[in-house]
Amino acid sequence: MSEQELPLFTELTAPNGVKWNQPLGLFINNEFVKSKPGETLSTVSPIDDKEITRVYAADSTDVDEAVKAARAAFENPEWSDLAPTDRGALLYKLADLVEKNLTVLSTLDTWDAGKPITVTKTEDCVESINTLRYYAGWADKVTGKTIDVGPSKLVYTLHQPIGVCGQIIPWNYPLMMAAWKLGPALATGNTVVLKSAEQSPLSALFLAQLVKEAGFPAGVVNIVSGFGKTAGAAIASHEGIDKVAFTGSTFTGRAVMKAASVNLKNITIETGGKSPLVIFDDADIEQAVKWAHIGIMSNSGQVCCATSRILAHESIYDEFIQKFIDYTTKTSVVGDPFDEDTSHGPQVSKLQFERVMEYVERGKAEGAKLLLGGTTPGTNLISPTVFADVEDHHTISQEEVFGPFVAITKFKTQEEAIKRANKSSYGLGAAVFTKDITRAHVVAAKIESGMVWINSSNDSHFAVPFGGVKQSGIGRECGEYALANYTNAKAVHLNLGTML
Repeated sequence: MSEQELPLFTELTAPNGVKWNQPLGLFINNEFVKSKPGETLSTVSPIDDKEITRVYAADSTDVDEAVKAARAAFENPEWSDLAPTDRGALLYKLADLVEKNLTVLSTLDTWDAGKPITVTKTEDCVESINTLRYYAGWADKVTGKTIDVGPSKLVYTLHQPIGVCGQIIPWNYPLMMAAWKLGPALATGNTVVLKSAEQSPLSALFLAQLVKEAGFPAGVVNIVSGFGKTAGAAIASHEGIDKVAFTGSTFTGRAVMKAASVNLKNITIETGGKSPLVIFDDADIEQAVKWAHIGIMSNSGQVCCATSRILAHESIYDEFIQKFIDYTTKTSVVGDPFDEDTSHGPQVSKLQFERVMEYVERGKAEGAKLLLGGTTPGTNLISPTVFADVEDHHTISQEEVFGPFVAITKFKTQEEAIKRANKSSYGLGAAVFTKDITRAHVVAAKIESGMVWINSSNDSHFAVPFGGVKQSGIGRECGEYALANYTNAKAVHLNLGTML
């Protein structure tokens, strides 16, 4: 589609009747602009595989313009000399505007990404608002230290913003991931070039309008749509960017790290997972069933830290499986995400749908027992899928499926459970179910993961660090810990009398 054919805004009406004026351009220097070569991308709803609209797609020249705007803003006293309390006030204002526009933003992520409307309203949007407010509160609380090295010197540290930050967000939580990335970066005084996922770019562009309305100076936040191989690669390799934060697949994370090495960028990477959920024989089985269901079936299984491997003690293995299947069959309502009774919408795209279905066939071919699901009731919909008697070497036990797809196996001893839980190249999350508090702490310490839930699963919080070990990433998002990823510690030495 040529540059002349696509406007910078268009009026959209979603299937639920909500109407709004949707930005289509690249948000650079507080203005929506067309991409320099006029390139566009189509955003397709997974609900019916029909195009919602097209948006402008950035290439390397557009990313370069966004970086120049971000650098100019970083060096402009309007932002660099702004009092931390005033930075916080801007974030509070942005949170208020997200709350004011909750209906449109929740509608966007439901239509664009297939997420149930009840989830986008009560979880994703609320989490985004709370995250922005949380970091607004941190803006004037980033402090250094004084370090006592003796009476002849005063030594203190400053925690200063890194500079221009490139941020690449995934398609599974479009608005929420933008909030997770923007919050700590802006609270600490950085400027940002953020790229949305090509599968779900619309809510980020709508958020860009709110950034300007909130009063952020031009160039502080720049948001571009685009393909990973062009815009994403340009951000990762751009020598004018000081830091890159990426959430996505492990495969792409490796490419981002390699590209970022061109100028040794500071990096935060959150990638894939194959998180274990371990159920001991003394666990509350009813609670384990309910939390295990949340841990893998939420967001149609499209969650990086989903507890997609379940290890149940051999004495309760059969009981757990039967209760899990019964609960899943009763609880999961698969269908139209705009229907408020739906708990489980489509996979984000036809490509992702086909990928998950390929794993169903792989699981059956390798000898695992398909007990539930593995079928499709409609466009890009996959029924909750349960495999039992899965062995550690099976592909479905080792690779991230990213769908409503769980692999269940049994164990005999605590030592075996720990060893097998750790038998993965990933290390994002884990869950442990037991009434033995000593066992809970011992197992939590020994499991190789960035997060462990005890007697729950996937109930993360914006104030708690989120991230993994091994091939699940580097660094942490959320909580106070994220602030360290967006600041440089500078040591200042003041001579108090040492004369040469």
